[in-house]
Amino acid sequence: MLRLTRVWLLWRRPPAAGVPAKNLGLRKVASGVSPPGSASPRAVNIFDRDLKRKQKNWAARQPEPRKFDYLKEEVGSRIADRVYDIARDFPLALDLGCGRGYIAQHLNKETVGKFFQADIAENALKNTLETEIPTVSVLADEEFLPFRENTFDLVVSSLSLHWVNDLPRALEQIHYVLKPDGVFLGAMFGGDTLYELRCSLQLAETEREGGFSPHVSPFTAVNDLGHLLGRAGFNTLTVDTDEIQVNYPGMFELMEDLQGMGESNCAWNRKALLHRNTMLAAAAVYGEMYRNEDGSVPATYQIYYMIGWKYHDSQARPAERGSATVSFGELGKINSLMSQEKKSQ
Repeated sequence: MLRLTRVWLLWRRPPAAGVPAKNLGLRKVASGVSPPGSASPRAVNIFDRDLKRKQKNWAARQPEPRKFDYLKEEVGSRIADRVYDIARDFPLALDLGCGRGYIAQHLNKETVGKFFQADIAENALKNTLETEIPTVSVLADEEFLPFRENTFDLVVSSLSLHWVNDLPRALEQIHYVLKPDGVFLGAMFGGDTLYELRCSLQLAETEREGGFSPHVSPFTAVNDLGHLLGRAGFNTLTVDTDEIQVNYPGMFELMEDLQGMGESNCAWNRKALLHRNTMLAAAAVYGEMYRNEDGSVPATYQIYYMIGWKYHDSQARPAERGSATVSFGELGKINSLMSQEKKSQ
């Protein structure tokens, strides 16, 4: 588990090394955002996508957006590491839900030839971080991608898909725009994310108001991801989890950072207003139940990482059922045969 510490009003992430302007690609802006309220007929309408767009745009307009980028930059760097683990280059790649470009800044032009960066928030696209890779900014919804079939060699997505109403459709769209033998690498928040905040708010609201409403958005379960990827058409799947724990001075600093990240709750069934006494009680519960020795409080972010490939004839395939020449029973005798051989020597 990685532990980060957020020092209130004093913490600043050091600026990334500058990239000469001559190395930057031309940025063009296209639009593929779905009209407000549109969704596929089968979608479960959990999130207010128009509100999420406004939240992300508000966060991108803040005077110091980098003050809140620490978590997204960390996960973006881990996605980039997984790209480097694949021993090939990608002439054309797509970053879906790119924000301010937290993945592209960790990649180089030898690995990715050209990057399309897509997001629903136009202000994030206008303030993307510098990278040496030529990029094109595209205003687009994750569920309604404005790209042709078999376009990209690589699709990446970092901390965006957990706000999608129709995740199966989004994964199908990603599979559709990938070329055969293309790969998708994604990261999204998991079900244990911010459990400390969730528990504190529920306990305080139940005690003060006689019941509670959801204040942290629902997340996908890890056992469902493999099934959803397979149903979308991906093969050679890998799904793993990780946790990042960040320490804050208190609950209110955590909530301010979530707002600055554009990660405030946008579920339709959220409660619009919490009473001041309930919030103070929740902060007290948070400190009482989870306080660290130094007086800070932890917040846990569970991250699901997923990798899936689009089928191609050149990919390795499992052998046909019944084609094995050695049984599992015979494999169990290997140790005894090896020990006998050692004794004879």
